[in-house]
Amino acid sequence: MTSENTPEASGRPLFSLQRRERLMDELRAHGSITVSGIAAKFGVSELTIRRDVNQLADEGLVSRVHGGATLPSPLDRSASGSHQQAHTYSIGMVVPSLDYYWPQVISGARAEAEEQNLRILVRGSAYDAADNRKQVQALLDHQNIDGLIVAPDMTGAEGQELLRWLNALPIPVVLAERRSPGEIPAHRLEWVATDHAFGAGVAVRHLWQEGHRKIGCLTDSSSPTSPHVVRGWKQAMAALKIPLEGSVSEDSAGLGNGDRSEHFDRILELCRDTGTTAMLVHSDTQAVAFVQHCVDHGVDVPGSMSIVGYDDEVAYLAEPAISAVRPPKRYVGRVAVQLMAARLAEGRMRPVHRVELNPELVVRDSSVGGPRNVTAGSLQGSAAQDSQELEGSL
Repeated sequence: MTSENTPEASGRPLFSLQRRERLMDELRAHGSITVSGIAAKFGVSELTIRRDVNQLADEGLVSRVHGGATLPSPLDRSASGSHQQAHTYSIGMVVPSLDYYWPQVISGARAEAEEQNLRILVRGSAYDAADNRKQVQALLDHQNIDGLIVAPDMTGAEGQELLRWLNALPIPVVLAERRSPGEIPAHRLEWVATDHAFGAGVAVRHLWQEGHRKIGCLTDSSSPTSPHVVRGWKQAMAALKIPLEGSVSEDSAGLGNGDRSEHFDRILELCRDTGTTAMLVHSDTQAVAFVQHCVDHGVDVPGSMSIVGYDDEVAYLAEPAISAVRPPKRYVGRVAVQLMAARLAEGRMRPVHRVELNPELVVRDSSVGGPRNVTAGSLQGSAAQDSQELEGSL
C-alpha cells in the first residue's frame, strides 16, 4: 500500500486492528514510537493510541515507556507479566475529598476491586471542575487507565463542559454520588448515587413521628448534596401537609467561622418566631456546630430543639449524640466498581446503568423525647394515619 493510498492519507479513519498493525509496522521500522507522533500521523487522539499501546503491551508485543512504546526487550519483565494479567483492568478514581465522606467510598471501591482482581488508582481533587479535569487528565496521561470513577463538580458552565468532556472520553466513566442533569446529553455516563431526597424525607418523618409539627431545614448550597436534601425536605413537608410558607429554610453557604455564630443566632430567633421545634441540618459538621451553639445559648437539645444531621460522619461525637441520615458510602464505592467491571467485560452491548441507593436513619439522643406539639394521646392515632400517607407520597 503506497502512502497515497493509506486510510489516513485519503481521510478515511483507521479501524482499531488496522491501527495496531500500522503501529507495529512503525515500531519494526524505527524501534520505538511516541504517542503524540503516531496520533498525529494516524489522525486520531493520543488517548486512542495509548489504548492501542496498552492492548499490544498486554499481549506482550510491545514494551510501554513514558510517552510511547518500544519493541519488547528481554530485560523488560512487564511485557511477559502483563500477558498473564490480560483480563485485569486499571480503574482511575477521582474524589473531591480524602478526609470527609469519601474515605468510606474509596474503601468500598478498593474492597470490591480486590475481589474482582482490578486495580484502583485514587487521586484527591477539590470541589472544582478545573482541578477535577486536571486530575483525570493526569490519570489518562500517566496511568494507562481502562475506566474512570469520578465525582465531578457540575456547577456553572465549567462544570457542564466537564460533564460533556467526560461523556466523550473513549473509556467508560461512572459518576459516584453525582447525576448528570437533564440538560446535559451525557448518554454514555453511568452513575451510582445515594437518594438524598429520600433520606431527607425519612428524617422529616422521624421528627414528625416524634411530635414535631414545625420542622426547619439548614443546609449549605455549595455542597452537591444539599439541593437534594432540600428537595426531599420540601416533598416530605408537602406530604405531611406542613406549610412551607413560614417554615425555617436557611442556607449557610459562604459563611466564615466569624459569621456562623450570628447566623445560628438568627436561625434560633426564626425558630422562636415560627414555633419551629426541630431542624434537619446538612452536613454533620454543621449539625455538630449548631448543637453546640444551642447548648451554649441555653437551648436544650432535644428538650427545646430536636436535631437530625446528615452524612453521619461525626454526628456521634456531639453531646448529645446527634441522630443522622447515613448514606451507604461503602456501597457507593462497591457498586461503582461493579458497574465499571460489568461495562469493561460486556462493552457497548450492555445498557447504560444508573443506580440509586437508599440511606438509613441512625437515631440518637438529639431527636428523641423532645417537645411535642400535640398531646401524647392524640399523637398515636394521627401519627399512624399520617405516616401511611407520607409513605405513599415518598
